[in-house]
Amino acid sequence: MALSYQSTRGKENGVTASQAVLKGLAEDGGLFMPSEIPTLPIPMKELAGMSYQETAYEVMKLFLTDYTEEELKDCIARAYDSKFDTEEIAPLAKAGGMYFLELFHGKTIAFKDMALSILPHLMTTAAKKNGVDKEIVILTATSGDTGKAAMAGFADVPGTRIIVFYPKGGVSKVQELQMRTQKGDNTSVVAIHGNFDDAQTGVKKLFGDKEFAKELAHKGFQFSSANSINIGRLVPQVVYYVYAYAKLLENGEIEDGEIINVTVPTGNFGNILAAYFAKHMGVPIGRLICASNENKVLYDFFATGTYDRKREFILTNSPSMDILISSNLERLIYLSAGWDAEKNASLMADLSRTGEYAITEEMKKNMESFTGGFATQEEDGAMIRKLFKEVGYLMDTHTGVAAAVYQQYKEKTGDTAKTVIASTASPYKFSRSVMEAIGGPRETEDEFALIDEMSRLSGVPVPQAVEEIRTAPIRHNRECDVDGMKAEVRDILGI
Repeated sequence: MALSYQSTRGKENGVTASQAVLKGLAEDGGLFMPSEIPTLPIPMKELAGMSYQETAYEVMKLFLTDYTEEELKDCIARAYDSKFDTEEIAPLAKAGGMYFLELFHGKTIAFKDMALSILPHLMTTAAKKNGVDKEIVILTATSGDTGKAAMAGFADVPGTRIIVFYPKGGVSKVQELQMRTQKGDNTSVVAIHGNFDDAQTGVKKLFGDKEFAKELAHKGFQFSSANSINIGRLVPQVVYYVYAYAKLLENGEIEDGEIINVTVPTGNFGNILAAYFAKHMGVPIGRLICASNENKVLYDFFATGTYDRKREFILTNSPSMDILISSNLERLIYLSAGWDAEKNASLMADLSRTGEYAITEEMKKNMESFTGGFATQEEDGAMIRKLFKEVGYLMDTHTGVAAAVYQQYKEKTGDTAKTVIASTASPYKFSRSVMEAIGGPRETEDEFALIDEMSRLSGVPVPQAVEEIRTAPIRHNRECDVDGMKAEVRDILGI
């Protein structure tokens, strides 16, 4: 039977891949999941000789089963091209006994580029396949990186508009400038007076507003999502974990079949879930180390089996992880409940009603490959400083959290398996915090003076993505309260 998609909450089944990509979120509020996680039919030795683009096709064709070979290869070729500053697309850097999977070589210097470079092509192809005659409105909440990467991907793509909500004061200066200077007649950015969870909840409410959907349809619009709740975001992320293992094998760093661990700095849970998918496809991955900052809701969940978002929201220097409602965790809950949509829907209802839920012992057992850890801001800074001083490798604050958590895990368990760390952003995205960590000058208020000093100290050239915003005009000035998000969407769309 051909692979299809169904909602994690049970009300939609038999949905094609292209329909799931177009919809983004299921009508019952659930997330689309494949009817099975396919097994990689190609041995790792064969994958080891493949380019990133070839690997992407071999992985993605197993999930996106109603896209033709020509359609999928065209989407991949358009996505992974000279927008990336390295032919490898996702190179592995070995530093301090760790392997950093550098996912920040795309147009906006963050890992979101890996999926958001291809999503617009998957979506416009899906629209043609399904005879969509409405303008697709991409509605997205961002904790900093998704917004810019999504806008860069969808800018001036015919038949689409994109509206991004971000927490005012809750992203780095570079992240904010990247969004507010974004070109494209179809792009809009709104700062909300609240945190990322408020933005994400607001967007989900708009998706679930049936009357608003009817009104939009009447005016010729339909919503879709570029957040990691969209399966078209998750599937491309699986690719780079397959690719990382194949490259380790090709480079002689591991033996064929050798078990590796993966550590991921985690906020909305999509990136580490992609590694879990890769593991279930047959990639020899042992532990999945889920690294949190001081907003350690996921660490507490893996330790106790209770997910409790009723806690203080802490603003840190790793803002893309400042999240208390990790949307993609729902997919793991669904899987660990034995693909039981009713059980999952009940737990999600508990979360919505009471702010928490508790999983069963059996579900916990089904999550045994996950280990949680967290690092404080001080531990994060110390790790960035240590690696830079010892081997000259500079990483951002999110990757610093992951490296610190991995070192804690290694010391605690004695597990010496080779470990891939997802390096999710260029240090230049968080220049002030990184400079503070490595002991650089902090007197200046000028972000770009800090950036230039970082380049001088590290010998790493300032990325083009940062140079572009140095003198770019501000194009977006909208802001609103959380309860004003719907009115902003109406105003932007002129309805």
